[in-house]
Amino acid sequence: MNLQKIIFKNHDGVELVGRIELPADQLAHNFALFAHCFTCTKNLSAVRNISRSLTSAGFGVLRFDFTGLGESEGDFADTNFSGNVEDLIAAAEYLEEHFASPSLLIGHSLGGAAVIFAASQLGSVEAVATIGAPSSPKHIQHLLMSSLDEIEKKGVATVNLGGRDFTIKKHFLDDLEVHSLPEVAKNMNKALLVMHSPQDITVVIKNAEEIYMAARHPKSFVSLDGAD
Repeated sequence: MNLQKIIFKNHDGVELVGRIELPADQLAHNFALFAHCFTCTKNLSAVRNISRSLTSAGFGVLRFDFTGLGESEGDFADTNFSGNVEDLIAAAEYLEEHFASPSLLIGHSLGGAAVIFAASQLGSVEAVATIGAPSSPKHIQHLLMSSLDEIEKKGVATVNLGGRDFTIKKHFLDDLEVHSLPEVAKNMNKALLVMHSPQDITVVIKNAEEIYMAARHPKSFVSLDGAD
């Protein structure tokens, strides 16, 4: 495995930091782009492990931090789901310029929803894989339930997620309202692999069913029974 730190800018000029992983012989037959979960980073153990498995199979993989998270610049409070999709587009453009356009997009949780939207805008992408993804970006609101009233009234609130405090603004919630994932999945015209754990209590498996039913063939579903 060959690991390189890379820095690229999104369309707003914000510097995003990522890692390119290449096979041992540095000859990738295809490139994949990985989107991490909501408030996570590219260094989540699951992201690293999946990336390394892909490089073992001959893929080159780019995993990066969304705006305002991890090593990337920007203020998380000013981001939203649309911005995540735009970051993915910028990452794909970086791959196209420096390596090769991505043929595979992979996303975990909310990152899974983001890669479906991004794939619909990227002609090079042939396949999409989601892991524990919600069938609507609005699903993320359940993590913010205790602060929704405050966000609506004051326009902003501090929310504790995974033991860390994040500032969530009303524009984040408003942006979630304009995205219809089933419609995008239906018209995506890419091969789709939906992976989900029946034991997932954060994003219940009904979400996987809704994504799968919305998409056209070719599509597959893998139950990650017993996975955390």
